[in-house]
Amino acid sequence: MALLDLLGRRWTLRVLWELRGDATPTFRQLQQRCDGVSSSVLSTRLRELGEADLVQNHGDGYQLTPQGRTLHERLAQLDAWAADWRPKAVGPGISGQQPESC
Repeated sequence: MALLDLLGRRWTLRVLWELRGDATPTFRQLQQRCDGVSSSVLSTRLRELGEADLVQNHGDGYQLTPQGRTLHERLAQLDAWAADWRPKAVGPGISGQQPESC
């Protein structure tokens, strides 16, 4: 459950997504890619992801660790599934419509 707690924190998934390529963006470059994130929140998320062995700083930039790349592959599968997923009208929480009656 600790991983889900970490992934559920604001900006965590965005940071992981922005680190998906081979480039090693610097802190400033990563902050620009995650438009709107404060430097303190980004710093905290990078520290937490580092402690979880998902992200590392090479001095010249950040990148996913082997464990982080594995997680990204799993998240990419979820993204692919979500692209095909179409929510059914189950209540106002998802589609804004009332459920259809039987």
